[in-house]
Amino acid sequence: MLLRTTLKTPVGALSLISREHILIAAGFTSQDKLLASISKQERQLESKKVNQIPIISDLVSDYFDGDLRALDGIKVDQEGEKFSQSAWRVMRKVSPGKTISYADLAKRAGSDDAVRAAGSACARNLIALVVPCHRIVKTGGALGNYAYGLRYKEWLLKHEGAL
Repeated sequence: MLLRTTLKTPVGALSLISREHILIAAGFTSQDKLLASISKQERQLESKKVNQIPIISDLVSDYFDGDLRALDGIKVDQEGEKFSQSAWRVMRKVSPGKTISYADLAKRAGSDDAVRAAGSACARNLIALVVPCHRIVKTGGALGNYAYGLRYKEWLLKHEGAL
């Protein structure tokens, strides 16, 4: 069964979808749009709107309350190709308050030449915030892109002390 909720955060509404205690999607968008982005197989599971998802909602709230490492306690799962999976694992290792470039992400994910694939992994990341693609920036420090708009990326990086 999928659990769905939307949390009010200082930067805007954050929708979350979990399969039991594993977060499968998170984004600054509506629950319906987020639900449409997950795999067809998971969309076919029964889904229930809840006020809070046990553990996950509390950890996200703790993050916004200043415990920047709280998101590390959330288990995640999303479908993707081998390089994307590797890139997402690398993103989770980038500490709050730090950023790395798309080129660094490619190298750490196993392919120096896969800078575009690193950018694509960020773009296809369905678990915004918890798989912190907002911590990936252009070489030289320019913010680059963010699926939900640069105001979110900038706010998150300021909240974490990276800007």
